Amino acid sequence: MKAAIAALIATLTAPALAAPINGIAAPDFTARDADGKAVRLSDFRGKTVVLEWTNSGCPFVRAHYDSGTMQQRQREAAHLGVVWLSINSGAPGKQGHVNGTGARAEIATNKAAPAHYLLDPAGSVGKLYDAKTTPHMFVIRADGILAYQGAIDDKPTAIDADARTATPWAKNAITAVLAGKAPAPAITRPYGCSIKYAG
Repeated sequence: MKAAIAALIATLTAPALAAPINGIAAPDFTARDADGKAVRLSDFRGKTVVLEWTNSGCPFVRAHYDSGTMQQRQREAAHLGVVWLSINSGAPGKQGHVNGTGARAEIATNKAAPAHYLLDPAGSVGKLYDAKTTPHMFVIRADGILAYQGAIDDKPTAIDADARTATPWAKNAITAVLAGKAPAPAITRPYGCSIKYAG
């Protein structure tokens, strides 16, 4: 009983991880991709990087993939030399969780084109970035500085047509960063399904 109380007190008094801050270095991390390869964010220094939190069972994510807008943005980014990392922080046993085989199947079914699909079943990368929803987007400059965080666009719905007609905040942030400018807006409120973290 004493041990349980001590653990509870430690949990309540432990400092919460702060959300990453635009204008400073994006937190580095290492995660395994769908093929089991270790991928480290800092390996891409010198290139603009996009982080996309995903969950193929989330209707908000589905709207972007079913409309084709997400895959289009991924391919456009790759053409511009941008590294697109899709990240799944769903915990085992919870909705949206996939293993490597499941992730590869999602990529094939969605005709997706991320540079890597990263698996984060413990949620450590998601919590490092205070990722809240799927999708939740981050754009990191080539020098490793976080430039944008928030929603993928300005229409918080799960409707395919809205994904096609919305103002694409994340895409616009990529364009601004590649032009050496600050995104405007640089912070927006993410929308979608809550990430199904462990615990």
